[in-house]
Amino acid sequence: MLDLLLRDVRVITVDDARPTASVVGVLGGRVVGLDEEVRDLPARTVVDGDGAVVVPGFGDAHNHMAWFGQSLGEIDLSAAGTLGAVEEAVTRGSAGLPADAWVVGSGYDDTVIGAHPDRRLLDRAGGGRPVWLKHRSGHMSVVSSEVLRRSGVLDGRADAPEGGIVVRDAAGEPTGLLQERAQRLVDDLVKPYPVDDVATALGRASEVYAAEGLTHVVEAGIGLGLLGRTPVEAAAYLLARDRGLLRTRVELMVASDTLHPLRAHADDGIDVGLDLGLRTGFGDDRLRLGPMKIWLDGSLIGRTAALSEPFCDHGTAVLQDDPELMRRRMIDAHRAGWRVAAHAIGDDAVDLALDTFAEAARLHPRDDVRHRIEHAGVVRPDQLARFAELGVVPVPQARFLHAVGDTMAAAVGPRRADWLYRHRSFLDAGLRVPGSSDRPVAPGAPLLGMQSMVERRSSGGAVIGPDERVSAAQALRAYTLDEAWASHDERTRGSVTRGKHADLVLLDDDPLRVDPDRIGAIGVVATLVAGTPVHDTGLFAGRDPSPLPHTRGTQA
Repeated sequence: MLDLLLRDVRVITVDDARPTASVVGVLGGRVVGLDEEVRDLPARTVVDGDGAVVVPGFGDAHNHMAWFGQSLGEIDLSAAGTLGAVEEAVTRGSAGLPADAWVVGSGYDDTVIGAHPDRRLLDRAGGGRPVWLKHRSGHMSVVSSEVLRRSGVLDGRADAPEGGIVVRDAAGEPTGLLQERAQRLVDDLVKPYPVDDVATALGRASEVYAAEGLTHVVEAGIGLGLLGRTPVEAAAYLLARDRGLLRTRVELMVASDTLHPLRAHADDGIDVGLDLGLRTGFGDDRLRLGPMKIWLDGSLIGRTAALSEPFCDHGTAVLQDDPELMRRRMIDAHRAGWRVAAHAIGDDAVDLALDTFAEAARLHPRDDVRHRIEHAGVVRPDQLARFAELGVVPVPQARFLHAVGDTMAAAVGPRRADWLYRHRSFLDAGLRVPGSSDRPVAPGAPLLGMQSMVERRSSGGAVIGPDERVSAAQALRAYTLDEAWASHDERTRGSVTRGKHADLVLLDDDPLRVDPDRIGAIGVVATLVAGTPVHDTGLFAGRDPSPLPHTRGTQA
């Protein structure tokens, strides 16, 4: 007997062997058949979809789940269009707080506001409290005088860490803006966060993800590093899972700073890693370790990406550490069995990543590794063939083009604008492009991301890199099968295929048939993980949205 028979639906399987169906059978969390294979079988639950469109569960190959979840409890500055609006929001958020309480906001964008807030504005708005406002990019933040005092910047006790900038005005006084690794000066004051707090934030994020059709996400950097919340961050994911808060499958990238020297036999090649030799693949199909994440450069928004030619307006290229040290760290991780995910936005940083992956493969050959370059924001034409030659997975974020595409295009100029966050060129080179968002840097709903892959239209109306547009079918594949492939999961998820996980999304319209500018507005009727609804607008009435069933084991 089936656990679930889902009928009267329009299934887009993303399986070339059987592209469509109208009935899906589920048993033991897996798809066991389509149409005539299951139509007449008895089932414990029968759901009539009333013509809903069914697609494989969406995946996000690069997001920041804990950061996003915590931001939901912070002052939201994403809609602030002026410095006055920022000051008003901080003043309102500070009202009634104890005199020594931290005031934390997130999501401001200087390219929208016209400037960064400075510490004097924060001092006024926060009433002298420690105020910390995080830029939407995650690559910079602005803090009040009290934070600079506590961190030792004001009295000269603290210098900017390697790869970081404490911005100063013409008189040499700190403005409050901290770029890249200079943000560690704040981290040292507030982190680590309690595991319980992080787990709660993960639950908040997971609920949003399920409502958007996400069934698998890759968390792009836990532990230490630029965005880690606590050195024991994996414990927060375990706690969230055990409490039933995780509604999605999660793969965890481990920040490179978290890896450390290990004592192993010389023949093992495990010179660095996590204790006990844990590495990529440890865990199960619900929660497991993914690649090692290393940040090579900065951001285009902050004008700190490492470009081979200067920015067209302003900016300073920043490498996060000594290039030789980063190269060695990547090769050591490769040798120890990790997949490596290298944050590289500028084309100089992309060169560093490609050169290092080539050297790692020459020194320590491994089959079908699928190392990754996160963002691949500016990729020259001559670099495309190297991606394909090395089998490196590009992980660009198409929704950036809508959210911040205009300022990115201004940063690189007309000649290089067509190189921004490519897609079609990667496909033409024989590569797969997984869908991803970098949430909360940009909105993370997969359908919005798909729309941007098809349109590549900025919020200002410009089409950026028109030759890089792809079809709606290719965009759907990016957020399903190709996202699964990037995680070595193409045999178990990513399409509605017999034997694969019954991770399904029911939609109120067909993303392959609506006008491109309507894709992002399609509604998610229900989201199923392993055949269990984790989000439902009423179709599965009587079956409460549930956490992902607990499974244990290891998976390579």
